[in-house]
Amino acid sequence: MLRQILGQAKKHPSLIPLFVFLGTGAAGATLYLLRLALFNPDVCWDRNNPEPWNKLGPNDQYKFYSVNADYSKLKKERPDF
Repeated sequence: MLRQILGQAKKHPSLIPLFVFLGTGAAGATLYLLRLALFNPDVCWDRNNPEPWNKLGPNDQYKFYSVNADYSKLKKERPDF
């Protein structure tokens, strides 16, 4: 498969940016899915702790990007379970 892609790139050099952008997009999508699967509090891989979101503190940032929220200044406004 890789040999065929390299052969096409040698024959048609204008396809090289296409292969680069497709590879970068696929790698980015894969890394984002891995990040969601491993670090999102809604995903539970541990069967011993069925509610891992209760371990999160009020100042833990789990969003990928937050526009206006400063999580270090938030106070706890919920009960302990």
